[in-house]
Amino acid sequence: MVRARRRSAGVTVIGGDRTRGSGPRYPAHIVDAPTATFGAIALADAIRRRGRIEGTLVKVDDFLNHQVDPDLLEVIGADIAERWRDRAVDLVITAEASGIPPALIAARHLGVPMIYAKKFPRSTAERPAFVREVASPTKGTEYRVEIARRLLDRGRRVLIVDDFLSGGRTAEALGDIVEEAGATVVGFAFVIEKSFVEGRSRLAERGWPVDSLVMVSSMTGGLEIAATAAERRSHVDAAE
Repeated sequence: MVRARRRSAGVTVIGGDRTRGSGPRYPAHIVDAPTATFGAIALADAIRRRGRIEGTLVKVDDFLNHQVDPDLLEVIGADIAERWRDRAVDLVITAEASGIPPALIAARHLGVPMIYAKKFPRSTAERPAFVREVASPTKGTEYRVEIARRLLDRGRRVLIVDDFLSGGRTAEALGDIVEEAGATVVGFAFVIEKSFVEGRSRLAERGWPVDSLVMVSSMTGGLEIAATAAERRSHVDAAE
């Protein structure tokens, strides 16, 4: 059995079995990709093979945000960590629940803790927490995101990780919480971005760096996906 490995800052990422046996089976062009794009290319392959469109939604619940593929999440998290390794991140933050798997693995590869913001229905209940209210056009609901004040210290350098960037409202709320706490938003890392929606511009207007492993530029007549750096750059240029 041949297993392709990627080494990055002392971390070994298992690329998968190219021949037979258990574990993920990625084509050679994926296994041979550089570490900083390996997760993106593997993710794009999974979306093309196993993702689907339902209305305005990109459904990846077979492997990312309902049923989770641990091997795929491992390379996704390693890819995210590699992209932000030189930015002195000392804390990863996400929102429950779908952001937890990629954020946790990215935090482990960075060697830092992870906090997930809890979501609550809108209420008047007061807790010792940093709080923002968020409206979700997709779900037609409003909710609160909260992080306990005792967990988020002034001066921390925070990377915010989530599974999707669409409208960017939850991400912006997390950024607001970080800044209210006196910490620094180092940047945002998303697994999948809908580049034809306003999320990136919403965050960029605040001066926050944004990076996504995979961009979806169109859902008309099928998914149009960008995974390599050049492809992602062209999607950003088109959105601007």
